[in-house]
This record gives sequence, structure tokens and C-alpha cells, in this order.
Amino acid sequence: MGTNANCLQGFAVKTIIYWGYATAWFLVRHMPEKLAYGLARFTADQIYRKNGKQIERLRSNYARVHPEFNQPQLELLVKEGMRSYLRYWCDTFRLPSWNKEKIKRDVITENANFLTDPVDAGRGCIVSLPHAGNWDHAGAYFCSLGYKVVTVAEHLEPEKLFRKFLEYRETIGMEVLDASARSLATLSQRLRAGGLVALVADRDLSKSGVNVDFFGFPSRMPVGPAALALQTGAPLVTAFVSYEPDKIRIVFQKPIATPAEGTQTEKMAHMIQECADRFAAHIFDRTADWHMLQRIWIDGDFAERT
Repeated sequence: MGTNANCLQGFAVKTIIYWGYATAWFLVRHMPEKLAYGLARFTADQIYRKNGKQIERLRSNYARVHPEFNQPQLELLVKEGMRSYLRYWCDTFRLPSWNKEKIKRDVITENANFLTDPVDAGRGCIVSLPHAGNWDHAGAYFCSLGYKVVTVAEHLEPEKLFRKFLEYRETIGMEVLDASARSLATLSQRLRAGGLVALVADRDLSKSGVNVDFFGFPSRMPVGPAALALQTGAPLVTAFVSYEPDKIRIVFQKPIATPAEGTQTEKMAHMIQECADRFAAHIFDRTADWHMLQRIWIDGDFAERT
């Protein structure tokens, strides 16, 4: 009886989550723009005031990025971070209604040739980036230019919500693979065919990630970007997406050099540490656009995720 009750309760919670997202997706998409973003900002401020677990985690993460901040400075940063995060969700709900002209008009790029040159030459390219700004808009931008973007999505619960996000990103023009051991082989195939693989790769709490030093503390990041680069010979570049008042900015950095010596494991670790160092430099400068509301460091009372 208890098991059945728990199953029903779990089903009810998943159903509520799904319909909450689906309703917001419909309403925000069809609202006037000024009202939609005003509501997002208002909601962000309400979430900040409630000071729940997400805000506590955002505060602790930002405190490690800026240990020099006093409490008022940190609180202002957390409030700005939540506003940036809700802007991302507002964008997400509205992006399917944007035409290609708007998608392209609202993007500023720096050093995009680090990404486009190898793809244009048929070599393929891997871009690794953190959870910052609006990475979906960045992907939609390159799709609108005619590039075939492939990415990986962590499987969400409930299943209907995962399928909705899958459909959303496919509507943008991206090919989305469910995160699994088999996805690495498919990504390798796409790269060898000259494709563009985009991986959000600043957090991995599984047992397969690579340990890195991140702002002076131990963290773990996915090994996939480096593994793909070593397997296929495709260059690995990094990018950071941040918000401007009415646009997004995508800053690319040159390909990460493959170490000449060491085992495959050592080479991958070196390359992922370089990714982490590049992420950290950008996150320090544009912290409010880093939407990390989950645990990222693995010291203290960290326990492996199963």
C-alpha cells in the first residue's frame, strides 16, 4: 500500500512539474515582450526574497568566485544572477517564435572564426562552454547560418518534459542526443563528417568526470570534449555566452593544444583543466550570467551521485 501511494505521489509531482512548464511555455511565448520580461524580473526577485535552496546554492557558488566581496556586494550579485537566470527561461519560452533575422540580429560574436574555420574546412569542431547566458540562443544562431549543431542533453524527469525540451532544441535546428555511453560514438561520427559539436561542460558529478582545480577548489568536469578531440583530431575550442542589455555575446577562444606527452588520461586531464581555467576567467568577469544553481565543487560533504 505504501509503495503504491509513493508511486502515485511521484506521478502527481511529475505531472504538476510538466504542466507548470508547459503552461509557462505557452503563456510567456504569447505575452507582449515588455510584459514577459517584466514578469521574469519580478519572479526572479520573489525567488531571491524567499531565499530557498537554489538561492543558497547560488550564493555559495558566487562566494567562491568572489571571496573578496562583502555581504551587500554578494547579495546584489545573487539578485542579479537570479534575474539573468529568469531572463534565460523567458528567452527559452519565447525563442520558438523568433525568426532567423531576430536570432541573428541579437547576437554579437568575438573570434567566431575559431569555430567556423575548421567546420568550413570539413574538419569538424568541438565547442565546450559553461552554463552561462543563453546557450540555446547561441546554438540557434549557428543553425540559422547553416551549420549542423549536435549536442547532448541530460535525461530529465518527467519523461514528457524531457521530450518537450528535446523537441524545442530540435525545432531550433539542433540534433540532440540523450546523454549515454553511446552518444560519444555518435558525436565522433558527426565530427568526422565535419559537424559542429557543442557541449555544456562545466559540471559533472558522476564518477567518470575529470578532477579539476576551479577557483582554487576541487571540482569535476566532463571528459567528453577532450576525449572527442583526441579521438577525431577535431579542434576543441571554448566559448562563453553572456547577456548584453538586448543581445547575447559569444566569445570564442582559440583551440586548446593537445599535449605532446603523457597517456591519453593525462592528456585529457590537461585539456579539461585548460577548459576550466578559461571558464573561470570569464565567470569571474561576468558572474551573474553563470547560472549554476547546483553543487559544482566536490569538497566538504560531497557524496557521489549514483
